[in-house]
Amino acid sequence: MPTYPYETLDVFTDKPFGGNQLAVFTDARGLTSEQMQSLAAEMNYSETTFVLPPDDPADDARVRIFTRTAEMPFAGHPNVGTAFVLARHGRDRGGVLRFEEIAGLVRVEVVRDASGAVTGATIAAPQPLTRSIELPAEAIAACAGLSPSDIVVTNHRPVRASVGVFFVLAEVTLEALSRATPDLSHFRAVRDKTPELEGRFSLFLYARDGVADIRARMFAPISGTWEDPATGSASATVAALLLSLDHRSEARFTLTQGVEMGRPSLLHLTARRGEDGIRATVGGACVPMFRGEALL
Repeated sequence: MPTYPYETLDVFTDKPFGGNQLAVFTDARGLTSEQMQSLAAEMNYSETTFVLPPDDPADDARVRIFTRTAEMPFAGHPNVGTAFVLARHGRDRGGVLRFEEIAGLVRVEVVRDASGAVTGATIAAPQPLTRSIELPAEAIAACAGLSPSDIVVTNHRPVRASVGVFFVLAEVTLEALSRATPDLSHFRAVRDKTPELEGRFSLFLYARDGVADIRARMFAPISGTWEDPATGSASATVAALLLSLDHRSEARFTLTQGVEMGRPSLLHLTARRGEDGIRATVGGACVPMFRGEALL
């Protein structure tokens, strides 16, 4: 009977039982796509990754990312966590890992402490900022159990945006953020009425808490994630979006998420203007939790 080793960890935290949980299958050779999807559903985390040999030997791995219900082209905490695990196995090259993914090539810089131990990673999102459609504040408020006045539209209306995977981003008041509650029926209604969402609707609410600090929550109940404790890809998209709204060449942010879930997460974000648009990075610490193997 084939066995497939995996490790679990908490991402975007330096303490156990915080951050976002992740399972990493460190050698997924021999697994079919259907088996990967079934394993991700069985693990029941927001995402599970599967590491395969790269197509290009100049890269370090091909990484496939699955939620409980579907494969993702790119995601933040799965890349940070996968890099953390592989670097602890000595699979980085001079502190750098290059992952081949559906959305493109993801470059990861490994973070180590003074003793050389791996403590986390910082990833560069594979695509520059892309903005798509705007959505009505009233509809987004209903999805989050809020009133339209809770949605802040001074800087931008709720917008679908991406640096590798699309989210609907909406700024809310700090007070409203803590009482947001997803309403599945409204999520489905917005998805069904908005073909531009392409059947996928993940809502990232954020509030400004000072010049460089951000508080956030993410809801994706249609895909089985009622709330996510740390969403690196959406956080990187917010950083890029905020930079697009002013004239700076670079911006840095600290984002806190997962507080309302009892799994506080801390994400470090940068956004920079480049020749092809605004690029973003997201990084943070990781904590190893379990090791095991799947018997298939």
